[in-house]
Amino acid sequence: MKIYKPTTPGRRGMTGIDYSEFLTRKKPEKSLTRGIKRKAGRNHQGTITVRFRGGGHKVRYRLVDFRQDKINIPANVQSIEYDPNRTAFIALISYLDGEKRYILAPRGLKVGDQVLTAEKTELKIGNRMMLKNIPPGSEIHNIELFPGKGGQMVRAAGSAAQILAHDAGITTLRMPSSEVRKVSSIAYASIGSLSNSEQIMVNLGKAGRKRWMGRMPHNRGTSMNPVDHPHGGGEGRSGVGLKYPKTPWGKHAHGVKTRNRKKLSNKYIVQRRSK
Repeated sequence: MKIYKPTTPGRRGMTGIDYSEFLTRKKPEKSLTRGIKRKAGRNHQGTITVRFRGGGHKVRYRLVDFRQDKINIPANVQSIEYDPNRTAFIALISYLDGEKRYILAPRGLKVGDQVLTAEKTELKIGNRMMLKNIPPGSEIHNIELFPGKGGQMVRAAGSAAQILAHDAGITTLRMPSSEVRKVSSIAYASIGSLSNSEQIMVNLGKAGRKRWMGRMPHNRGTSMNPVDHPHGGGEGRSGVGLKYPKTPWGKHAHGVKTRNRKKLSNKYIVQRRSK
């Protein structure tokens, strides 16, 4: 972690990550980057569906291979790079046939290491194989929810799921959220926990750093007028004044389950997350 001298009020308490210890000094692979259109929280009709989004620094999207579907072809790690579109680092790998791809970089992966995707392979950080061949207790990431679709779960910095058991073609996992769920044993997952676990300890220090990320100021409901928010109005610093907090549209905003009760995958959840 980098701690800055308090030369300004914004610098006081600000922290960062010393990327020189982890990352390779090189530009992104040009063939694996694309321009990305910023939507600023709007849907295809131009209506704002997510508030307080907009602005932000211009970035290019890195094409990350979540499937890693080149089976039994070893690949060498050429670099570990920063990705502005996600919290975890990414690794540039080069296969023996010359093709290059980006993958999520697990903690401990270094330049020069070799990674392999196979139905069953060595239990080594960065390797990818079927869940049924990974022993219980192992930490995994980039897990397929549906076999062949590519990794959809456990992709954030420092996160990892744990294998609890295998039984009759079903693997039971404990997710980072503490949820326990079942997944097909023929789905693929990568070994290890993801890199950049220090990211959660970063103190932005000033509102401007959040603006660079495309996050606009989030004003409180209590500071608004009654016409704008259920929490608005009152003299001075008034409380909510309601039985429970509400959204601007009058719905419950605290301790409410938002998951669809009719979702087909509900039957695969053994234990709900604690929060």
